[in-house]
Amino acid sequence: MFMPKETKFFDLFDRQIDNVVKGAQLFKTIITQPGVTADNIDKMHAIEHEGDEINHRIIDKLNESFITPFDREDILDLSNSTDNIIDDIYMIAKRYYLYKLLTPGEYSHKFAAVIEDSILALQKVVHGLRNNKKSKDVMAQCVEINRLENMGDILRDEAISKLLNDENANPIVVIKKKEMYETCENVTDLCEHVANIVESILVKNN
Repeated sequence: MFMPKETKFFDLFDRQIDNVVKGAQLFKTIITQPGVTADNIDKMHAIEHEGDEINHRIIDKLNESFITPFDREDILDLSNSTDNIIDDIYMIAKRYYLYKLLTPGEYSHKFAAVIEDSILALQKVVHGLRNNKKSKDVMAQCVEINRLENMGDILRDEAISKLLNDENANPIVVIKKKEMYETCENVTDLCEHVANIVESILVKNN
């Protein structure tokens, strides 16, 4: 077995990514229902806060552990980078509310779906960390995350192009929506970054 028997870190990583999945699913609800309401933003904030708590627990566990399942730097990078995903999702949801973009359109809907798909794939990647026999499955999901990140790039470019070429669009609304599209695409970048961290861990420890 390529990892020591310490399982607490894996349990915490599973909890962390499962919490991010909850956030992605709520975000999709917020965007597509539409459900851009104060109540839903509060629910998203609670999920983001739970993510912070789990991240702190991982760091505490790291500080008190003599033996770790893989490099300490990789544990810290994986934990912080996963936490960044839910931080950004909460930030985007809150800005939709603050900017009064209460009826997100077609491209926002598409981004919410791509973000959810990326995070569901990332969930399989993180869950696969504890078992080196699943490394091929993990790598396949990493490829899927890369494909979805490329889709996010395409969506961002299409959405911004359409936005900027609409002569009747309100300039303030254009600025708001452009920011939202760019930050949504950044979430897919963050997912790819976490997948790359896991790939590196597997390569170094297999």
